[in-house]
Amino acid sequence: MTRKIITGYSNPTIKFVRSLRDKKHRRRERRFLAEGLRLLTDARESGRLPELLLMATGREAHPLLDDLEQAVAAAGGDVIEVPLDILAKVTGKDNPQAVCGVFVEWDTGLSTLDRAAAPIWLVAQAMRDPGNLGTMLRTADAVGAGGLILIDDCVDPFSVEAVRASMGAIFTQHLAQARWSDFLVWLRGGPGQLVAASLREAVPYRGAAYASPCFVMVGNESRGLPEDYEMACDLRVTMPMKGRADSLNAAVAAAVLAYEVLAALN
Repeated sequence: MTRKIITGYSNPTIKFVRSLRDKKHRRRERRFLAEGLRLLTDARESGRLPELLLMATGREAHPLLDDLEQAVAAAGGDVIEVPLDILAKVTGKDNPQAVCGVFVEWDTGLSTLDRAAAPIWLVAQAMRDPGNLGTMLRTADAVGAGGLILIDDCVDPFSVEAVRASMGAIFTQHLAQARWSDFLVWLRGGPGQLVAASLREAVPYRGAAYASPCFVMVGNESRGLPEDYEMACDLRVTMPMKGRADSLNAAVAAAVLAYEVLAALN
């Protein structure tokens, strides 16, 4: 197995990888960064390999890293060894993981989804925080959801921050992106109940009449869902606020609701 060694910041490959931290470069190249052995192992086990693998010089030996390196090389990818300070520059972290990879983005169109594949799906509208997006992906994985559908102008799911926050769920969950009008046409083209966390003509989330496949939707962190979006839902539910807070974090609300739907459908 041939492993390349790069020691200079000015190397074109290093400049290319570092550029993927910028959204415009990710969109142009249709590629993104993921870091950490656990995350890259989740990717490999989900059938996705990086086309470029960067490993830090002096890293500790690990059988999973050996397996990953061999799999990338066997698939025709490049394996490159770099000093830790270059890896830090690439990932933007002072204390980077010992390994990171460059992945090709996949198709996130609605046509790639099979709504019958799972009883629960998560939907986020205009979500702006990469941490919340990553948390929703992890929640989708935890409840056995089919995946996460991003509606309208959401944060880039392939940003370094969102991928990191997903802790590998970006690879285990189906991901789709669409405008609201296109999503609604797709949803109404087959079975599917759209449920929103709401205060408008809502019923208590406990004991609500959930039906499979159930699409659980939450809105923007500060504005919530537009009224016309909520009114287009089949069911609107509310969760009790017993303290001074008037709402839950969007990703937390999605998790609470998803587990309630899971219990109801089982």
